[in-house]
Amino acid sequence: MARTPSQQAHASVLAAALELFGERGIDATSMDAIAEKSGVSKATIYKHWADKAALCLDVLARLHEVDTRPVFDSGDIRADLEAVLSFKPSAKVSEQQNRIMPHLIAYAARNRAFGDAWRARVMEPLIRQITHLIKRGTKRGIFSGVDPVIAAALLIGPMMFRKIFPPAGKELPENWEKLVVDAFWKAHASLEKNSKHSKRSSLNRSA
Repeated sequence: MARTPSQQAHASVLAAALELFGERGIDATSMDAIAEKSGVSKATIYKHWADKAALCLDVLARLHEVDTRPVFDSGDIRADLEAVLSFKPSAKVSEQQNRIMPHLIAYAARNRAFGDAWRARVMEPLIRQITHLIKRGTKRGIFSGVDPVIAAALLIGPMMFRKIFPPAGKELPENWEKLVVDAFWKAHASLEKNSKHSKRSSLNRSA
């Protein structure tokens, strides 16, 4: 289906803003610059977004695929946790995320309201998905006394570490997500469940 002129303008502004935010930073990018690069008048831009912060939030939501991110709910808690952490965008989108992330962190640190809105819009869906799986695991007796929000922090933290603060001169393992879930499972899943999973793994390896 062909886009309407309004949809085309909307997409052009988001694309221009993303490119400029990645090149110059958010603070250094003006709405005038976005209008010039996108070919959309500033008056039209302000019909869609109240200010630059609102536009930036929409850019981030699209960049992190907030509205199209799949829901992992196969029934296997451990596999679903690995799938949630392993979900990756295309190589192009990943490169764009890496370019904008340092600027985003700096901008959010100076603008508390924006930082709160960013976490609510972009991070909360991921946190909700993980806490949902932890709560389901608790109901099944896999976890006992594990706070779902703390669990989410423990699982997301290593992903942020890899993306933003990777150790200098050392490549992290390709199966990083699996190692993270394994460590979490070993620390927080019940001994009985861990024992059963270990036996199943041994059987699978020997089969």
